[in-house]
Amino acid sequence: MRAVENALNITIPDNARLIRNLITGIQYVQDHVIHFYHLHALDWVDIVSALKADPKKTSSLAQSISDWPKSSTEYFKGVQNKLKAFVERGQLGPFANAYWGHPAYKLPPEANLMAVAHYLEALDWQRDVIKMQALLGAKNPHAQTYIVGGMSIPIDPNSQNALNAGSIAFMTGLAEKALEFVKKVYIPDLLAVASFYKEWAGYGGGVGNFLAYGEFPNDNVSNTENLWLPRGIILNKDLSKVHKVDHEKITEYVTHSWYEYSDGNKTSKHPWDGETNYRYTGPQPPYEYLDTDGKYSWLKAPRYDDKPMEVGPLARMLVAYASGHKRVKEVIDSVLQKLGVGPSALFSTLGRVAARGVETLVTAEQIPVWLGQLAENMKKGDLRIHSREGWDPSEWPKEARGYGFHEAPRGALGHWLSIEGRRIKNYQCVVPSTWNGSPRDAKDQRGPYEAALIGTPVADPEQPVEILRTVHSFDPCMACAVHVLDPEGREVTRIKVI
Repeated sequence: MRAVENALNITIPDNARLIRNLITGIQYVQDHVIHFYHLHALDWVDIVSALKADPKKTSSLAQSISDWPKSSTEYFKGVQNKLKAFVERGQLGPFANAYWGHPAYKLPPEANLMAVAHYLEALDWQRDVIKMQALLGAKNPHAQTYIVGGMSIPIDPNSQNALNAGSIAFMTGLAEKALEFVKKVYIPDLLAVASFYKEWAGYGGGVGNFLAYGEFPNDNVSNTENLWLPRGIILNKDLSKVHKVDHEKITEYVTHSWYEYSDGNKTSKHPWDGETNYRYTGPQPPYEYLDTDGKYSWLKAPRYDDKPMEVGPLARMLVAYASGHKRVKEVIDSVLQKLGVGPSALFSTLGRVAARGVETLVTAEQIPVWLGQLAENMKKGDLRIHSREGWDPSEWPKEARGYGFHEAPRGALGHWLSIEGRRIKNYQCVVPSTWNGSPRDAKDQRGPYEAALIGTPVADPEQPVEILRTVHSFDPCMACAVHVLDPEGREVTRIKVI
């Protein structure tokens, strides 16, 4: 939407901006909690070890870090019995494919039992809070109510079929539930787990360059710089300076990708001139070996000013921190103090985990603010949800180009399009996992995943949980199937994560 609105110079109404902020905000909160408990926690938490836990000690541990009500001895004993029944029946389900008992696990049994309990609680919690996304966007994660110039969901205080005072009240309740769980369960768990793995503040540093497009506009202008989470670039881990983002410096290589450019694979192209041509005839999936000297990835290699960039919650929080975002700085400084580490610890696997938690907290705190602003507009009689600009194709320019920036939960997402004869001639998008998971480029520069794995200690190559910790810390879209191969191309193991 933003790319088209930019091309046609459309300004959206205030209510549309607020609804978009709410949809994105609750998606951040739900998505990050799901990632921590259901996609990443099991890299740090030994589920089966929880069977050895003393429920009374688990209760004491839980009550020492939070006043969350579900923390009695009886509660944790019930969770433990449920887990024991699963193990005895051989029905571990999503807990089946893991490395239980691996020497890299460091949490005591009581902490593992607490994490198992909260894993199960988070399943129910996320199902409820995402109802806000369903109400405003109709579908999660791909909302269906966006239209060029605004939103399609109506606002009418006098209609039961539109957003009204009752809708706002319902969503306010969901926002309160979301924030309570984040404050009393997610953040305490994150700090508790991280305290046992402080050495991971020294691993997974990656490329050291961070890109954030910024998100949550404070005004309605296309591609505005007035954002609640600021736009910017951090280079070489230097937090003393935030560089401006120039979209024209973004290009993509296909040197090591299973694609071909019409003018050769050593060049890079700006997305406005981008090509996605699958003409490669060499080894390809399913492949018998991994040829890292040739083409080895379905991903292109995005670069900013010819530099690899990391995107995602860590990039957003670093840019916000270095830009002086008051609340982000307060929370990050508090987390660093509680863990007893300095800002340099952010540039790591552990830093990504912590940054995602910080972003979840500050976003959950902000959602009620946007809800209040939407309610205030309704009280004033401002019910507009889309602009009439740009709806008549006869008024469109014969030629136009536009781009739109968005920060998805996993990072910087950009769309570029060219319009000719009032039709889209070319469209390209550069998505977060393409930035982070990119192969090497024509200059042999590694992408963030590859760079972050250098120097990672692996206790058992047959059970490389340490590799998973760093790769999963990026929250990759391809996390459902990670393949590990030895230098000869033999597949060592395959890990599937539910």
